[in-house]
Amino acid sequence: MDERERTMRRAAEIGFEYLESLEDRHVGARADANALQASHPAAVPESGLDPTDVIDELAERFDPGIVAVPGPRYFGFVVGGALPAAIAADWLTGAWGQNAALHALSPAAAAAEEVAGRWMLDLLGLPATASVGLPTGAGLGNTVGLAAGRHAVLARAGWDVEAGGLYGAPEIGVVIGADAHATLLTALQYLGLGRDRVIKVPVDDQGRMLADEARVAIGKHPGPLLVAIQAGNVNTGAFDPAAEIADAVDAHPNAWMHVDGAFGLWAATSPDLRHLVGGVDRADSWSPDAHKWLHVGYDCGFVAVRDPDAHRASMATSAAYLMRSEQRENWEYVLDSSRRARGFVLYAAIRSLGREGVRALVERCCALASRIADRLRSADGIEVLNDVVLNQVLVRFGDSDERTRAVIEAIQADGTAWMGGTSWQGRAAMRISVSNWSTTEADADRTVEAILRCAAGVSLPA
Repeated sequence: MDERERTMRRAAEIGFEYLESLEDRHVGARADANALQASHPAAVPESGLDPTDVIDELAERFDPGIVAVPGPRYFGFVVGGALPAAIAADWLTGAWGQNAALHALSPAAAAAEEVAGRWMLDLLGLPATASVGLPTGAGLGNTVGLAAGRHAVLARAGWDVEAGGLYGAPEIGVVIGADAHATLLTALQYLGLGRDRVIKVPVDDQGRMLADEARVAIGKHPGPLLVAIQAGNVNTGAFDPAAEIADAVDAHPNAWMHVDGAFGLWAATSPDLRHLVGGVDRADSWSPDAHKWLHVGYDCGFVAVRDPDAHRASMATSAAYLMRSEQRENWEYVLDSSRRARGFVLYAAIRSLGREGVRALVERCCALASRIADRLRSADGIEVLNDVVLNQVLVRFGDSDERTRAVIEAIQADGTAWMGGTSWQGRAAMRISVSNWSTTEADADRTVEAILRCAAGVSLPA
């Protein structure tokens, strides 16, 4: 057995051991980054190690800081885990070592991205003629979608923003909800449109944009306009009224509608949940994550743009050595050029589940969220703050910020499950995000029991 085979087999062994431990592993980390860092020399070691020993050292030294995110009782963020087919495809992708930027570098990577991208459009009910790209995640997908929109609305106004920049360009108005996700503001920052100059539309008690207020805000800016709506509020799971907002966008002389749908767009895969995304297909661009409910592992987002010309114009560049072909060039649709071939893993995840598997996975997570919420709602001193329409549950303990935070800390220390804290409408809350393919009813019930046990054990000084 040569060095390469020995090292890769050892990594696989450690990976299998870790995955098998997830059922009973302490879900949270057992050491922080400072503690882990302290165990390593500050200077580069003078001599190297055998590659197999490196893998052993890596696993041993960093294991205390590993969070059991792929496990069935991790509810901290909407991140899911990785399907068996996705893990295997990811390892194979590493072995193949394909650079996904250019067709000349890997026709296979170009084909996989195109095939998997078309499947994604089909799954999510988006236009089959839309162009697609695979950024690192929905945050950069928002950037790509809004960049395409920036190009389109300024081109209609007679301005080439890629050539001339924003200096002297017609002013672009931006309309978002008051409870828009932070990555949307970051995207606007990247694009030179500013975080603080946006028009923020008031929202209801679930974080949904008020349709009438959105209509007024859109109508007040007759010039080039970007409108970004949310499919799946990060705290409540609620959806902006897409159809009503699309009506206002259609009536505008020069507007572009983008959907930030990191996890919420996956509701389109379920007949029981599809009503939540009514009207999103009328938008101009969409950004969901594949490393959330599709469980492809990291990192793989997805962006789709109705106008492929605007998409490519906002992203593509040129250089003689790039050997541009008439076939798909992946670098023309995202911000990064050299990168992993994400299309292989995306292909594997969709192919392993099929349409029915994706539907069942999303519906199961939502049903488990409702199960957890119902059990907690019936307990004394516990309040569920949101309408559980998808997979998000907001919980408050004893109408006290201090008590709520103390219970969250107790649960994280307990290790049975892990969920994080948030602030919702000025009050501290525990946020439970049910998004793992392996979570079962037994896991949901075990989590509730741990929450109740920890809540009962929290005592605060008078």
